[in-house]
Amino acid sequence: MHTFPCAKLNIGLNIVSRRDDGYHNLESVFYPIPLCDTLEIEEWEPADDPCQFRQIGFHVDADPSDNLVVKAFELMREEFGLPAIDIFLDKRIPMGAGLGGGSSDAAAMVSMLNEMFELNLSEAEMAARVSQLGADCAFFIYGKPQWVTGIGTQMAPIPFSLKGWKLLLVKPAVSVATAEAYRHVVPRRPITDLREDVLLPVDSWRGRIKNDFEDSVFKQFPEIEAIKKTLYDMGATYASMSGSGSSVFGLFPYDVPETHCFDDCFTYKAELLI
Repeated sequence: MHTFPCAKLNIGLNIVSRRDDGYHNLESVFYPIPLCDTLEIEEWEPADDPCQFRQIGFHVDADPSDNLVVKAFELMREEFGLPAIDIFLDKRIPMGAGLGGGSSDAAAMVSMLNEMFELNLSEAEMAARVSQLGADCAFFIYGKPQWVTGIGTQMAPIPFSLKGWKLLLVKPAVSVATAEAYRHVVPRRPITDLREDVLLPVDSWRGRIKNDFEDSVFKQFPEIEAIKKTLYDMGATYASMSGSGSSVFGLFPYDVPETHCFDDCFTYKAELLI
């Protein structure tokens, strides 16, 4: 069995307040994009270990046992007594980019195990389980635009679409650690309501819909700020960093221009479908 776990963008990201438990309350709209990993699983016999894990594509600098795909399997195996499986992951979503690739892989694993072993879990039940591995994991169970609040686990569908817009996604060689980004962010109450702002025409978003991580991340990594400026210079209607970075995306109403100015970066172009 195989599937294609997708990446996500943050359309706006307000860091509203710091909680007593050290986490932060946020507001954002999560939006799926067609940049995908490939995840394959099958039962594995004979098996000396609960799972065999193989991975190609982008290098993941971590022990396989710490990969969220393996953690998702172990979580489900412990609860449901699942047999051993063979896992193959082709990593095409860059890490440290604010795109949720690891979380998406974990959600895809839970969804595939649910189908393969006929566990009959609902979307809400799968989301509750995978949320134990990361705040944004549940989004990838639903796979549709969501209004996200709290620490990133409270989600509700939002009638929002960017279908037909052209996307240019750029990730420089640098990566931004999420914990470090949160350490430097300054919480603040937004002036306008993001739920209403995203329903406005995209050409009204610039200067209105913001990512609160940008202020601190751009100071530390000016090359990320330069990418955003270049996207606007290329004619993007709207550009923003996604999540805590380091990827930056631009939305274009027409075909995306040549990207030779980003030769040292990972780039991805697509027409948005949802």
